[in-house]
Amino acid sequence: MSDTTAKPVTLITGGATGIGAATVGHLLAAGHRVGVTGRDEGRLERFAAEIGAGRDVLLPIAADPTDYASVGGAVRATVQEFGRLDAVIANAGFSTHDNLADGDPEQWREMLLVNVLAPAVLIKAALPELTRSGGRIVLIGSTAGIKNTPGNMYSVSKTALTSLAENARVLVTGSGVGVTLIAPGRVDTPFWSSHPSHEVPAGPVLTPNHIADAVVWALGQPAGVEVNTVVVRPTGQTH
Repeated sequence: MSDTTAKPVTLITGGATGIGAATVGHLLAAGHRVGVTGRDEGRLERFAAEIGAGRDVLLPIAADPTDYASVGGAVRATVQEFGRLDAVIANAGFSTHDNLADGDPEQWREMLLVNVLAPAVLIKAALPELTRSGGRIVLIGSTAGIKNTPGNMYSVSKTALTSLAENARVLVTGSGVGVTLIAPGRVDTPFWSSHPSHEVPAGPVLTPNHIADAVVWALGQPAGVEVNTVVVRPTGQTH
């Protein structure tokens, strides 16, 4: 019987659907123990049951990614359950699918909290444990944060996240902690359920598994090596 305490420990936010759910599956397959957060406790428990992993390797934690106390509690719960923390993945995020001319500022407020504040909160909450373990931080951005869409507030939020990744990298340089920004192009996920068309736009798309592969690859780099920015587009996507 293998010793599960030797397996690395990763905490991911928004991990019950889409890219997050695929990443949890890939992490478990790669030998990680995983703490996974979400706001909906029932959805988390259903996800845990569907993925079929035991409590010795998968810990669902109801938490608000924008609230420091809640995220700090998730970090503590993960460390208490698994003994340490080797990586965090800031995956929670959404889009209002609008722009500066026709959008709702109240919806922008929540999007900016989830897409920008939440990753910063996760970094702050996890940094002491990651410094102890020489761990890694992964932020799930977007090509919208690499090449702006006119007036698009989601693009603004992901541009801010791109800046946060570099800001965090400079902060932790020399501490042994690595920082990676994964910036996906168009991916076929429930992200598009809130789009006015309720459909993935026409054109080439990636699957969540493609992004999960990139995350696990970045986390799997040997000690002393960090990959800072990974942009993953489907072949044929222009922007």
